[in-house]
Amino acid sequence: MKLKNTITSAAFLLLGLGGLHAQESINGSGGEATGTGGTASYSVGQIVYTTATGTNGSVAQGVQQPFEIYAVGVSEIKMDISLSIYPNPTTNYLTLKTDDNANLSYQLIDLQGKVIENKKVTTITSTIKMDALPKAIYFLNVTRSNQIVKTFKVIKQ
Repeated sequence: MKLKNTITSAAFLLLGLGGLHAQESINGSGGEATGTGGTASYSVGQIVYTTATGTNGSVAQGVQQPFEIYAVGVSEIKMDISLSIYPNPTTNYLTLKTDDNANLSYQLIDLQGKVIENKKVTTITSTIKMDALPKAIYFLNVTRSNQIVKTFKVIKQ
């Protein structure tokens, strides 16, 4: 009798657990809504969400999270001149090569915007010493008559 009750209980337990499902969200629709105040992404059919709040903001689990990418750059003037840098990434020095060095100069700038070096380009090939600089990402702005001609991203290893 005890064995029969155990088998019956196990059968009901297994059948009962087989019918259980966790909350599941199959969204029926979604998209983006655009208006004068901006754009918002949405989904239709979401069942539940929770919000965690901290000192730096909040996050809603189960809700679409916005991820925005902004292009931050400088406008470059179009000139018919060839500019190249090498080697990049670099360890000790960087070579700036141009086919026309008339009125050209360069600024080596760190990520905080501090000008590390500012020199006039006097030859077709210029060597920029970087051995004393820490490993980081730098920007090399090449200018002509105080207008940016080209900006290079330089990796110092």
